[in-house]
Amino acid sequence: MYGHIHHIEINVSDLTVSRPFWSWLLNEFGYTLHQEWAQGFSYRLDETYLVFVQTEADYNQEPYHRKQTGLNHIAFHCPLDQLDDLHRKVLGRAIPMLYEDRYPYAGGPDAPAFYFEDPDRIKVEIASYK
Repeated sequence: MYGHIHHIEINVSDLTVSRPFWSWLLNEFGYTLHQEWAQGFSYRLDETYLVFVQTEADYNQEPYHRKQTGLNHIAFHCPLDQLDDLHRKVLGRAIPMLYEDRYPYAGGPDAPAFYFEDPDRIKVEIASYK
């Protein structure tokens, strides 16, 4: 649809580490495998898809940091009645959590959410607010 996000492409430092992380999370939200090739893969939900590509060796020396120019974080909506269940699943996978001391209101007093990091330390938000 006009103006909706078509796709987002994220370069990752190690495809073999990032793929299991993102595949699990995106499957939780109902995304399905859309494309795969030697240097990447994508998952699709409706008309939007997320693409993950192995960073080329010449550009893979500097680690990602969300405070630098570029992507700060990616947020996924989760209905409030499913937030605790997904939170438990993420904790069970020993994924590095952020702001855990503020759960379930890590997004603010009126913003139920939680945050964690992918293998490259890209911040992921699970948001139950509008």
